[in-house]
Amino acid sequence: MGTGNPVTITVETIVHCPVESVWKYWTDPKHITQWNNASDDWHTPYAENDLKAGGKFITRMEAKDGSFGFDFSGVYDEVSLNESISYTLGDGRKVKIAFIRQDNDTQIIESFEAEETNAVEMQQAGWQAILDNFKKYAETAKEE
Repeated sequence: MGTGNPVTITVETIVHCPVESVWKYWTDPKHITQWNNASDDWHTPYAENDLKAGGKFITRMEAKDGSFGFDFSGVYDEVSLNESISYTLGDGRKVKIAFIRQDNDTQIIESFEAEETNAVEMQQAGWQAILDNFKKYAETAKEE
């Protein structure tokens, strides 16, 4: 990593679903593979999630044309059911996600330490696009 304190980026949305449904869609691998992409030319063919402190997760993100792919993985630091998740990525960056009940809606606030390769604006746009895709999925998904 570089010098100094990392920049923290925050993205957020309000999902028109109860927090219990939002939590399930966010954490269940069968749902993660349905929404975890920033654009329609990407997909997540594989997700594994051991949702507990010390548990590991991994998602495989790939361009649909097969031109590029990478694993996104980390270890959970804290998990509070229907309220918050924090984890450390493989490169040591920290991520925190809050799920805030607002009657029958859920506000999601996701903060993460920026990496140093890509511009902060690009990282914010990418994470926001994934969050927006999650919102669209959650609001149209049928409970399973």
